[in-house]
Amino acid sequence: MTAHLTRRLGELVVVFLGVTFVLHALVFALPGDPVAALGGDRPLSPSVVAQLRAEHHLDEPLWRQYLLHLAGLLRGDLGTDFAGRPVTEQMAARWPTTVTLALTAWAMQVVGGIVLGVVAGVRRGTVLDRGVLLLTVVVSAVPVFVLAVTARLVFGVRLGVLPVAGDAAGWPTAFLMPAAVIAVFGLAPVARLVRGSVAGTLGSDFVRTHRAKGFTPGRVLAVHVSRNSAIPVVTFLATDLGLLLGGAVVVEGVFNLPGVGQLLVSAVSTHEGATVVGVSTALILVFLLTSLVVDVVASALDPRIRRG
Repeated sequence: MTAHLTRRLGELVVVFLGVTFVLHALVFALPGDPVAALGGDRPLSPSVVAQLRAEHHLDEPLWRQYLLHLAGLLRGDLGTDFAGRPVTEQMAARWPTTVTLALTAWAMQVVGGIVLGVVAGVRRGTVLDRGVLLLTVVVSAVPVFVLAVTARLVFGVRLGVLPVAGDAAGWPTAFLMPAAVIAVFGLAPVARLVRGSVAGTLGSDFVRTHRAKGFTPGRVLAVHVSRNSAIPVVTFLATDLGLLLGGAVVVEGVFNLPGVGQLLVSAVSTHEGATVVGVSTALILVFLLTSLVVDVVASALDPRIRRG
């Protein structure tokens, strides 16, 4: 177990360094000067531009900028924007909204995906099974932006049953529509995964043995099938929770929810490179650490994973 954990930690560090360096290069190595763009139609004076570039180390080589970013990260410093506001403070004020949205969407996709997957797995090969599979394929093919805008137009504007814009204090009403939009995309893979696990387990020898002993179908499904089908489903759901906690950037932007995703969108539109890098780095860390925890738990439950 120790060797497996050490190997996974090493892989995590390599992935983190690679992804964050590419991110840093994409933000700061592209043509254009983010400091000069701050003035808009009234350009800043050369002295002000030089001062801001020095304060944010934009006059340093790219590799040195990245090393300074890593050094700050080790101190818990994600950088500051051009107005001098720490990125960590901005994120701290917005994390509750993102966490609430992520947990609401996660709960929706857990319930919906498991119900659809179990029904399809038990009724494998029937019209109901094909209908669930078709639904998951169609849903996965729709871009999240299109679904979010459509839901806002239909349920918020036309029908008026849900708010068209979010409110951090408006749970659950203000979070239902954006959470449902996010949950739809997670529901499809959950349903397919549950269906495959349930259908495969129902064909196992031990299930036929329990049926031969006279166990009711409900008991076989609830006790034996669900237990043996749980590991891949739980692994995916836990990993997906980390992805959701990483921030639903598009959905928060469409529904005007003051979360981390909206902060990232705002930073991109205003050329706040330090904020973009700082927020993205935090989101990458959340996802990688969640994946590590899920992998360790799964390997503890199933020793075959450690040998893989």
